[in-house]
Amino acid sequence: MLTAPDQNRRPLYEAEDIVPFYLNHCPKIFPQSSGPLMRMRALREPKYDGKYLRKLVRKILGTRRLHETVTRIVVPTFDIKLLQPHVFSTFEAEMDVSEDALLSDVCIGTSSAPTYLPAHHFKTKDSGGNEREFHLVDGGVAANNPALLAMKPTGKVFPGSPDDLASPQSLQYEKYLMLSLGTGTSKMEEKHNAKMAAKWGILGWLYKDGHCPLVDAFTFASGDMVDLHMSLIFRSVKCEHNYLRIQDDTLSGNTSSTDKATEEKMRELIKTGESLLQKPASRTNLDTGIFEPAHNGATNQEALTRFAKKLSDERKLRKERLHQWTSI
Repeated sequence: MLTAPDQNRRPLYEAEDIVPFYLNHCPKIFPQSSGPLMRMRALREPKYDGKYLRKLVRKILGTRRLHETVTRIVVPTFDIKLLQPHVFSTFEAEMDVSEDALLSDVCIGTSSAPTYLPAHHFKTKDSGGNEREFHLVDGGVAANNPALLAMKPTGKVFPGSPDDLASPQSLQYEKYLMLSLGTGTSKMEEKHNAKMAAKWGILGWLYKDGHCPLVDAFTFASGDMVDLHMSLIFRSVKCEHNYLRIQDDTLSGNTSSTDKATEEKMRELIKTGESLLQKPASRTNLDTGIFEPAHNGATNQEALTRFAKKLSDERKLRKERLHQWTSI
């Protein structure tokens, strides 16, 4: 929404448009119904048919393709046929026409959460006219926290040794401002324990009290491992303040539901986001793995303001340098 271009190569949407968009469309993407028929259907096929979402995304994005975004983007998906992640990026689309998919196909693919929405199939063509197929499900299967992927096209992401971190090439990390926005979890609710899990068979791991413990375990683990990795990288080059992770692990009840798209629940999520701004900026304790307040005492809102000022100052500096260069 923020990077799709309008006719003037400006963003199709502004940040302030996103909440009204969700309030208007989520109840139609996830129509609320209950009862034995819905539960039986969810055992046989996706809980939702996805028709409204696909129609809406195609209408909004039209024929826009990945290479046209107003800034570089990285979008993780998972190819269920090949059983491997597939990462779409502006970087790849500019080099390989078969990667330059319609933005609508990329968005539908990365949103196709297993059990909730149908997998998405589409084709592209390479420079020789040969077809390439994609069979995609939700990108969270591959990268529930895509922070590492955002750095992948620009340099060495996985240092091989402490010597690599100390090398001149590692200084590139000082040039990055990494803002990682989580969408909230119910980790602190502690829904499961070993005594319960010891009794679960296949069905228990797949469905328990409205949740899927197996999916919870995979998604929380992958997200936290990336956060740990990013924290280690930035601490190793002594620029921890350049990495800001904003996440709420205290969601519970309906606010932690993936598809409870009632207006009441969405209003609660809005309040959660607003209150999160006033909470202390936090980072992962690398010794304990616990997310805890940073030592500087700043709130998330103050940390975001600092990031915004850095970006604004950098933009002004680049414009001044460009003006000086063109004046020579």
